[in-house]
Amino acid sequence: MKQTITLPIFVILSLFWGCSLQKGEENMVLLPVADDPTISFRILFKVGSQNDPRGKEGLAALTAAMITNGATKTRSYEAILDLLYPMAAYINSQVDKEMTVIYGRVHRDNLDDYYALLKEVLFEPAFDEKDFQRVKSNFLNYVQRTLRYADDEELGKEVLYEFIFQGTPYQHLEEGHVKSLQSITLEEVKNFYRTYYTRENVLIGLGGGFEASFPERMKADFAVLPAGNPPAVPPPQPRPFEGLHVRIVEKAARATAISFGYPIGVTRGSREFYALALATSWLGEHRNSSSHLYQVIREKRGLNYGDYAYIEHFPNGGRRQFPPTNIARRQQIFQIWIRPVPNEARLFAFRAALRELQKLVDNGMSREEFELTRKFLKNYILHFAPTTMMKLGYAMDDVFYGIKGHHLEIFRKMMDELTLQEVNQAIKTYFQYRNIKAVFVTADGQALKQALVNNTPSPIQYPTPKPAEILEEDQEIAAYPLRVKPEHVEIIPVDRVFED
Repeated sequence: MKQTITLPIFVILSLFWGCSLQKGEENMVLLPVADDPTISFRILFKVGSQNDPRGKEGLAALTAAMITNGATKTRSYEAILDLLYPMAAYINSQVDKEMTVIYGRVHRDNLDDYYALLKEVLFEPAFDEKDFQRVKSNFLNYVQRTLRYADDEELGKEVLYEFIFQGTPYQHLEEGHVKSLQSITLEEVKNFYRTYYTRENVLIGLGGGFEASFPERMKADFAVLPAGNPPAVPPPQPRPFEGLHVRIVEKAARATAISFGYPIGVTRGSREFYALALATSWLGEHRNSSSHLYQVIREKRGLNYGDYAYIEHFPNGGRRQFPPTNIARRQQIFQIWIRPVPNEARLFAFRAALRELQKLVDNGMSREEFELTRKFLKNYILHFAPTTMMKLGYAMDDVFYGIKGHHLEIFRKMMDELTLQEVNQAIKTYFQYRNIKAVFVTADGQALKQALVNNTPSPIQYPTPKPAEILEEDQEIAAYPLRVKPEHVEIIPVDRVFED
């Protein structure tokens, strides 16, 4: 009878990150769960879009996709899919600024066959020319068509990141730009793989009901990766800016997607982070109707589907409820995301959100708001990692951030420890509303530019009657001052976004 490992739920064998692995050190994060019949793998390489050479933006993502969506030296991609299908298993990849993850899950009854295939995919990619052309074509199609024309919300958020991180290794979209993707060669993919997919650059994540001997087996198997310690990339340093800067992506759209924010010097693990997380949750918890912006813009005025705030990167927000893992970053931004509003309400909605941010910064949270939010969050956090795969991802992010303990446990604990004074002090220190970068994905960009520059009031009309107190507040919102210099507004046609 097979014996499964029964250690505590989190066993992190190493917290070494950003240094060469020495003899006797481990590069594994283990999450044994004896009653989980599946095995989860997260193979994390310390490489991401920040490592893309200039003019080759998208190379990291293209390389990872060639590994998980291409042939091996002995099997075609179609043959790999045929083997995975009866196992009800998968092998996929995820690339962000700082990290690439090859991940998958399988029932332990199929572990040997799956693991053999995973090793083959990871260690013996064929880098076939036909696969390369197919994968690159898919990337170009995503950037040129899907992102530009089928997802205004994600388009606006990605443009905002490029706007804020302009001139830094974080600047470009992970999938790359059109011209850079077109210029990438198969030989460059091979060289990128040889440089960054090394045993000094890997963190192995394993979770579920695996046998006690399996981690040692994996460690020995991964020794076949070549040696190599790629040069580190310095943390991004966004250029300082003053005032309100606006980038308008002009396209024929009936509704306007809006994102705005600025760099924030707080990352996961500190008390200030959890204080800001509490304040951000009150202001705009993702896809949660109890949050303040949601109430102001959607519930009271019916302008859109939702309005949210973040202090960590939250990609594909329209398709997920809870934060993803393994998108850890050394530099985050604070941002507010206004889901599309009718074009005639775009400036009103922007003013409303900016005004609420100012009120939070100037006044802080009330005792009642603080108590309700921390009680809500303490329970809500329990939903962030319902699966072994998600728990494993969080444990690996703990390694990245150097957290002693486990982020989600600390998060819940902080909801009992933080005081209202701490939260309001963190708001005063890290939140602000004067130096903002904003992105509008909208039609008639010139009219919007003129309204911004001239600080033109933006009154709003409703199809149904509203209470007197709403109409009175609307007058204040419509006249909320926007101080925008003409040189701080640029208009980009949508077909030029992510082009060069």
